[in-house]
Amino acid sequence: ALLRLFWRGRLEPGYRRHIAERLGIFPAHSKPSQPMIWVHAVSVGETRAVEPLSRQLQQHYPQHRILLTHMTPTGRATGAMLFPNNEVQQCFLPYDIPFLIDRLLKHFRPVICILMETEVWPNLIYTCQKRHIPVVIANARLSEKSYRQAQRYSGLIRPACAAITSVFAQTEIDANRIRQLGTPNVVVTGSIKFDLKIGPDQISVGHQLRQQWADRAVLVCASTREDEEQLILDAFIKAQKTSAMPDLLLVIVPRHPQRFELVEQLIKQRGLNMERRTTLAQNKLSAEVQVVLGNSMGELISYYTSADVAFIGGSLLPLGGHNLIEALAVEKPVIIGPHTFNFEVITNNAIEADCTIRVNNADELMQEAIKLLRDQGRKAAMGKNALDFANQHRGATERTIGLLCDLIA
Repeated sequence: ALLRLFWRGRLEPGYRRHIAERLGIFPAHSKPSQPMIWVHAVSVGETRAVEPLSRQLQQHYPQHRILLTHMTPTGRATGAMLFPNNEVQQCFLPYDIPFLIDRLLKHFRPVICILMETEVWPNLIYTCQKRHIPVVIANARLSEKSYRQAQRYSGLIRPACAAITSVFAQTEIDANRIRQLGTPNVVVTGSIKFDLKIGPDQISVGHQLRQQWADRAVLVCASTREDEEQLILDAFIKAQKTSAMPDLLLVIVPRHPQRFELVEQLIKQRGLNMERRTTLAQNKLSAEVQVVLGNSMGELISYYTSADVAFIGGSLLPLGGHNLIEALAVEKPVIIGPHTFNFEVITNNAIEADCTIRVNNADELMQEAIKLLRDQGRKAAMGKNALDFANQHRGATERTIGLLCDLIA
């Protein structure tokens, strides 16, 4: 495991930092003087989702402090950005070995452990149970693929699931799968991700970007993953040759920052004129620029705000897709690929609400985007549907807080 940290640290130096925390070793000055509510958010998506819940917990339990743990450096960096003034205490989660988890519990003495979305760590759950610390999975989801994998390891997973105090599931489908794994207390609360707070600064930056794009038609492809960018770029080049929309601006925002340079190389290899977000001047974008590389962190909402149409990556290839709620919440029509098993119910409901279009490949993505860009009435109607859809599904955070009240001492 330690060798893997150093291997991954070649591209992401954050994996080589705070290694002692992964072994359950914490500095003496980090020992809390207040009771702790422990929330585990493995990476970026879970950390963003946990923000509204953490804010509500801070309001309901001002005498407590939030301990926010992560597995990835990008998750930790996202937490530091969302809670910039030492509002929460952060560290990496130790490896799932009983005595390492026990070190964390002895040091921070949490009154509850809240795991976000899909995290089931058998030794963590066992060690908490031994110390009479309730374990909750909030905003829980379980795709059909993950459910089949869990069944294959049922000898390990079922005892862990049975020891979980409560699960607050996003949908009834998720809840039924979780119940079948042996968790006794499962309640459907909806998705906390609908309760995201969009700051005026994020919208302001988005409007500034929009002004820089000038009068260009803008397609933002966000959270793209490995091998997807080349499909999108090739389809973009083909569309430029065959469509009557030569001023289309493609904005690509890779999911992981360690891939920024690689994606830049892919763009340049195709002879496309590009600009980086981080070197973008304040003046309007040159008409010669065809692609903007979104090589910045924490600006996803701003990118969506600047767009005419948004595509959510991780869905062209069988990677499960990513969160489309942020784009819907800023009134943008969304295009999604065929592989969305991580967000299957939300995606299907968004398609039914006529705010999202599913495509089968990158060529269809470009075709549908250009259709929407040419039909302003249809684009505006889908944008309104997107905002209505996002607003209708709010409230999961309050429901979750209401259920947590019985468990937090």
